[in-house]
Amino acid sequence: MVQAVAHQGSSLNDRVMRALERIEYRQALTHEDRERIFNLRYRAYLREGAIAASADERFTDPVDEQPNCLIFGVYADDELAGAIRLSITIPGLPQIPTAQVFPDSVLPQIEAGRVIVDPTRFVADARWSRELPELAYLTLRLPWLAMEQFAADVMLAAVRPEHYPFYRRLWGNTVVSPPRLYPGLAKPVMLSQLDYPGAASRVETLYPFFRAREDERSAIF
Repeated sequence: MVQAVAHQGSSLNDRVMRALERIEYRQALTHEDRERIFNLRYRAYLREGAIAASADERFTDPVDEQPNCLIFGVYADDELAGAIRLSITIPGLPQIPTAQVFPDSVLPQIEAGRVIVDPTRFVADARWSRELPELAYLTLRLPWLAMEQFAADVMLAAVRPEHYPFYRRLWGNTVVSPPRLYPGLAKPVMLSQLDYPGAASRVETLYPFFRAREDERSAIF
């Protein structure tokens, strides 16, 4: 069993590292890039039944305009394949979206001065999800790299309950709060989190594709 698990992990690492050669991370700074991501979000959330149809076919909220919010597109072969939003507590800008839904769990950590990375709006294009099964891991490199870039203490994961086991297996997230309704979504999410300093070495040993050189992190952020 141990050998089988080790082989599976090695195979995953090899596949993700090969797929990484096709990937470019781009922060959405232009109106056009942001609108493409808002439309991708809309299609992904509509497909899952998490939002209602709208005439403008875009999904955005006020968090997207906050100065401590970074919106990224994940491009495969120069096509938008996925996207994710990172909100980061920085001095003078402690607001993050998950704190609004789980204030009892998140606000004490903010008040204690812990640096938190709050990934939300993690979406993928349906076709690229089929053609590039490693897309989820490639997209989640962004919040992982942000943890080191911003010397963060905690990574949050406000996800639907059926998605939590993935984060538990991948990073070792622990449950912080049972499901609650999230503004703008029809389906509730639960809160889990990861103590990054305590987990970084273990996770990067298991999954070396989460590592990044300083110049790569600087270029991304």
